[in-house]
Amino acid sequence: MLDPKNADVWLVGGGIASMAAATFLIRDAGMPGARIHILEELGIAGGCLDGSASPTQAGYVTRGGRMLCEEVYQCLWNLLDGIPSLEQPGLSVRQEIAAFNDQVRTEAHARLIGQGPRILDARHYGLDGRDRAELTRLLATPEALLGARRIDELFSPHFFQSNFWQMWRTTFAFQDWHSAIELRRYFLRFPQEFPRMHTLAGVRRTPYNQYDSIAVPLQRWLMAQGVDVRFGHRVTDIDFDQRDPAQRRATHLHVQTARGRQTLALAAGDACFVTLGSITADATYGSNTEAPELIRDRRDGAWSLWETLARKADDFGRPHSFFNVDDNKWESFTLTMHGRTLLDRLIEFSGNQPGTGALMTLVDSNWLMSLVVPHQPHFPGMPADTYTAWGYGLFIDAPGNFVAKPMAQCGGHEILDELLQHLGFTDIRDEALASTDVTPVMLPYGSAMFAPRKPADRPQVLPAGVANFAFLGQHVELPDDTVYTVEYSVHCAMHAVYRLFGVDKPIPPIYQGLHDPKVGLEALAAAFG
Repeated sequence: MLDPKNADVWLVGGGIASMAAATFLIRDAGMPGARIHILEELGIAGGCLDGSASPTQAGYVTRGGRMLCEEVYQCLWNLLDGIPSLEQPGLSVRQEIAAFNDQVRTEAHARLIGQGPRILDARHYGLDGRDRAELTRLLATPEALLGARRIDELFSPHFFQSNFWQMWRTTFAFQDWHSAIELRRYFLRFPQEFPRMHTLAGVRRTPYNQYDSIAVPLQRWLMAQGVDVRFGHRVTDIDFDQRDPAQRRATHLHVQTARGRQTLALAAGDACFVTLGSITADATYGSNTEAPELIRDRRDGAWSLWETLARKADDFGRPHSFFNVDDNKWESFTLTMHGRTLLDRLIEFSGNQPGTGALMTLVDSNWLMSLVVPHQPHFPGMPADTYTAWGYGLFIDAPGNFVAKPMAQCGGHEILDELLQHLGFTDIRDEALASTDVTPVMLPYGSAMFAPRKPADRPQVLPAGVANFAFLGQHVELPDDTVYTVEYSVHCAMHAVYRLFGVDKPIPPIYQGLHDPKVGLEALAAAFG
């Protein structure tokens, strides 16, 4: 085991996995904050937990939204229990989030919207006997037998037309061609959502966007502990000494900065934690009139670093399994409404006040668009009479129903126009377009973690025999846990810190709802009743 009092730890990447690892090193391993160094390529920490002013025009942007879950997110709650709230003295961030959700409860009244427009009765999931049999077969099939099979290889066409699948896929962003293993893990991890999918009553949100509500308090706490955060530092390579398979060590980090290249040597007792890949790598932003560029050549350092490392050992993963941009790309959009006209119409139509409705999905949309109106204000210090909403599309290469272009080729106002016409808001169309800034965002690897894969495609958090390094992020392997969640990043960070530094504390067990008698029975009744 490494000695936390005499080690320096280098964290490659400034996302939630690295921030969690730094917190656990200080809080649970007893490491002095000044001995922890975070190297981040960009000029901001937080990774996927983002929220900022739009870089292309007036207004705001969030690239994605993470729906938290009380039962499942035990490592995240553990992390946030000791981080002070920035706005409520005496409360932790965990307590602040809990108090917010006690006041602003999710109870969607317009989960699915059909032509007309009309709000569909989403209580009826629409599964028939064959669908249920196929779902049962998936749950009963071990991962070793599923291998790299796709979801659409295991279900008949009727399943994909059901309300159940429309709600599940848009809640968690699954495509029909995604990994059957990942879907199975989600069914086992989130069965408590089966009976409440139509209301999303199990969703937990943060008071503001997740950058301001989670990343900023974490960063403030870490810097107060003396953690060394270095922005503009891109790690391009890592040297390893692997001559002894039982004592594999990282020895040097090669870093590119604005001042040039440098090499950081790791002393005998030092360690490094490396975040592999990135959901938001090569993200690009459009504007009201311009579509975002689709980058295909992996300009972001997170992926190129993993490619470099994967050549050094067979058990460092296979990043090329996640490089299919056409299958993995994902597009979101953020509305910044200057005035209440569109906001009030959304409230009137949905029957939900901001922050209570979660996703509204347009099931007849060729783009399969979904929209969320969060609690307002969604950003600290927002100007008066300014409001935001966030949405995304799953089928972004199809032409719109009203705008005869693929979503991926549309500017923000064209996306808004498509949305307004689906919702029947044609009487306020001109005013809504004139008073709303829309920033679309293209994410080439937005759903890459769901790509069909084989076990060796993702490395272990601690590969066999490692003495001083670990891998973090959404592209490492944690048996039974579900990627595309904040919990996954925090969970792997906890494993890395506790195992390398011998922390004698329990790691929260993976919640499996089907093993909870009450939850399991309700879930089975909802899906199979």
